[in-house]
Amino acid sequence: MKYKRILLKLSGEALMGERQYGIDPVRLAEYAEDIKQITNLGVEVAVVIGGGNIFRGVAGASNGMDRVQGDHMGMLATVINGLALQSALEDADVPTRLQTAIKINEVAEPFIRRKAMRHLEKGRVVIFGCGTGNPYFTTDSAAVLRAIEIEADVILKGTRVDGIYTSDPEKDETAVKFDNISFDDVLRKGLKVMDTTAFTLSQENKLPIIVFDMNTRGNLLKVISGENIGTTVNL
Repeated sequence: MKYKRILLKLSGEALMGERQYGIDPVRLAEYAEDIKQITNLGVEVAVVIGGGNIFRGVAGASNGMDRVQGDHMGMLATVINGLALQSALEDADVPTRLQTAIKINEVAEPFIRRKAMRHLEKGRVVIFGCGTGNPYFTTDSAAVLRAIEIEADVILKGTRVDGIYTSDPEKDETAVKFDNISFDDVLRKGLKVMDTTAFTLSQENKLPIIVFDMNTRGNLLKVISGENIGTTVNL
């Protein structure tokens, strides 16, 4: 395996499957099986999930809601998704721990870096909920921050698109996919990989990002094995 410890970033929208909102149990079970496949090979896996399938703070703020309140609601949405993924993983006999940046002791452990790393060493999948615990920060920023804290080898951003393109491939048929691209080139070309805060943090800490299609079964294993699928962003 090319990577020993990974941080997998999933969007909340990815959990919807073919639905318009909420969580698709079929998609959830598929993700759990893909994660189990790599944990069986000894890969240590941490996961950060967004909450956009349930509530998005920015959207709430645009409709007149207080942004801080909206972001806190979004954090709670990530806990719902984290609990759902935890349940799916445990149904697949994968041991897990859910840690949250905001204390919700009845349903999850508080985030403690040393504890999280110990869980990973013992082969447990650690799911991080509530983003960074702060409003105005996205779950992309949380993913990069947690990846740095747990000393992950790489951030894997699982999306419904198979990499980074010159423009949106769902809207532009002439869009060209990059196999590899530097952080500087992403910024120069104005490509959207993560929000600026998350992307800059990843660049400063020399932490590579791989964007790939998580909805194709077996792709997670291919990425871990070093196959050239998706797009790798590196120095």
